[in-house]
Amino acid sequence: MKMIGSRWLKIIGLAALTVIVIIGSFTLWRLLDRDPEVSAADIVPTSELVARGEYLARAADCVACHNAPGGKPFAGGMPFKLPFGTIYSTNITSDRETGIGTWSDDDFVRALHRGVAKDGTHLYPAFPYTSYSWISRNDAVAIKAYIFSLPAVHSAPPPDSLSFPFNQRWTMAFWNLAFLDEHRFRDTPGFSREENRGAYLATALGHCGECHTPRNIAFAMDNRRQFAGTMVEGWHAYNITPDEASGVGGWSNQQLADYLQTGHGGGRGSAAGPMAEAVANSLQYLTSTDVAALVSYLRKVRPLSSEPANPVDASVINGAFADQPGAQQQSNALGERVFAGNCAGCHLWNGQGRQSYYAALVGGRTVSDPDGTNVVQVLLDGADLRTVHPGVVMPSFGKSFSDAELAAVSNYVISRFGGQTGRVTSERLRQDRSHKH
Repeated sequence: MKMIGSRWLKIIGLAALTVIVIIGSFTLWRLLDRDPEVSAADIVPTSELVARGEYLARAADCVACHNAPGGKPFAGGMPFKLPFGTIYSTNITSDRETGIGTWSDDDFVRALHRGVAKDGTHLYPAFPYTSYSWISRNDAVAIKAYIFSLPAVHSAPPPDSLSFPFNQRWTMAFWNLAFLDEHRFRDTPGFSREENRGAYLATALGHCGECHTPRNIAFAMDNRRQFAGTMVEGWHAYNITPDEASGVGGWSNQQLADYLQTGHGGGRGSAAGPMAEAVANSLQYLTSTDVAALVSYLRKVRPLSSEPANPVDASVINGAFADQPGAQQQSNALGERVFAGNCAGCHLWNGQGRQSYYAALVGGRTVSDPDGTNVVQVLLDGADLRTVHPGVVMPSFGKSFSDAELAAVSNYVISRFGGQTGRVTSERLRQDRSHKH
């Protein structure tokens, strides 16, 4: 018995030693497999550097997180509601007490590349340093020069309210060790100059994957499914790979470029929710050359299939005139009544849209999704692209109609303009409403 016990102790000890060696080797590899940070004296800003930084800050969509509703530019305070609590974006103005006015260029670059603040505090990856790690030092310094050229705002964001152990910021060091790629962007061999520029814009500055790439169990991007689509704040951030059925493989270059720059792709639908914000705050300011580069890169991404992958079938509305419903192919009297009284005036019975093509429904992935994820969100929140095109706004209907009415009109729209059988229920509307409070 003693010999057997001694043998098992040796086996357990050997197994433990093996695990320690593996963990140690992985840790050493991760610590060595990174680009070194170059320390340098602060650069004296010039008007050219500030102007370049303004463009880059827009390309990086900094205002999306650091501008709270009703707040001042870059003063922070935007809440991010997570499954384990709420965090608030930081003040990144040059205020020396509540902002980052005491930060050097090195401090700012370290925050972008490693997710570590000036005082050594680890930042949470709601700040997309996992993508910004790829930004070049020169571009990071230019962004800082622009932000510091703006008026300082003395404003302290509310304290974070996270449950244990997520409120222990030091644990992010281990998360970073496992998931943070601490390399700067590198051109992909075989890509053209335009395609590599698009890759830099999409993966580093524009951090598209933060919304369009699914997350793993540790909330890190699963880059094996890069750009395959996922859920963001209740919205479906769609698949933007070149997959023909569920991605943008069937879109023309012009449709994709128009969608990115204006929020509408002819025959493909209009942006709403977080994507509309990205267009309004960032994408509309990109040069046509950079938009073309983004399109070129998206054509090179590995195509991946995902849900929803339903083709749009508009044959059901061929008999409809703009101001007449035409022959009905569905029995949804409540949905038809709500649509007739509140939607047809702008969207028309044929789904082509009145006065503005932004109101077109035909061809959009939103109306071809049987779950109606984004249809429901638009009905509850409305849509606003007035910063891109004056007059493009859809009001919220959340307070005007019951759950049953909104579910019915959602299913009506999905059937009429997407050719699918909608699965939206009153219970689903109730749940979505509750998440907004």
